[in-house]
Amino acid sequence: MSALNEKKVAALEAVKYIKSGMTVGLGTGSTAFYMIEAIGEMVQNGLELKAVATSDETEKLAKKLGIHVITLAEAKRLDVTIDGADEVDEDFQLIKGGGGALLREKIVAHNSDMNIIIADSSKSVSKLGKFKLPIPFATQLIIKELEGMKLAPVQRKRGAEDYKTDENNDIVDIDIWDTDIKLTDLEQQLKTIPGIVETGLFLTTTNLVIIGKGEKAIVKRR
Repeated sequence: MSALNEKKVAALEAVKYIKSGMTVGLGTGSTAFYMIEAIGEMVQNGLELKAVATSDETEKLAKKLGIHVITLAEAKRLDVTIDGADEVDEDFQLIKGGGGALLREKIVAHNSDMNIIIADSSKSVSKLGKFKLPIPFATQLIIKELEGMKLAPVQRKRGAEDYKTDENNDIVDIDIWDTDIKLTDLEQQLKTIPGIVETGLFLTTTNLVIIGKGEKAIVKRR
């Protein structure tokens, strides 16, 4: 079964956790697209909910499908957030940010009572790091400091231009595959560097992982 079909399988399983009256966080990316599409159909069939989008792209799609989008400030707290991941390990740790929305994704996840991660089987890994770790940053001096840490930083591009997030930050992708530093320590070390806005490490927020594998949805609870 193709990765696209596995993403859809995971997304359709995840929306079963949504009930009428909830406030829902909507993730960003190719897997989240199927989830948002399914929620849009549920809304058209009478489901009542409010949603907070993790990116401008997601907000645009949700509104197009008739989903009532509000801000996180208006929501105050979310019942559930459903989002994708670039990698997820057996300890429910994630790398996110391939789509550039990691800052808002992390803020929304932090303010949710339940976080569900959906992914195709290729995203399930024994060790994080083959996917480069994204870091939004606000000063070019960050790259030199990350080079000194032997993390092989590469500034993300969109064509010939520097990639910009919805918050107008740059992103640098770093290589953590060969590092011996514990992920929690690495996260703390990176976030103490002035100019680094966030990291794509999501280490403690996930409650439930749904992996599409073939025609089945494999559900893992923390």
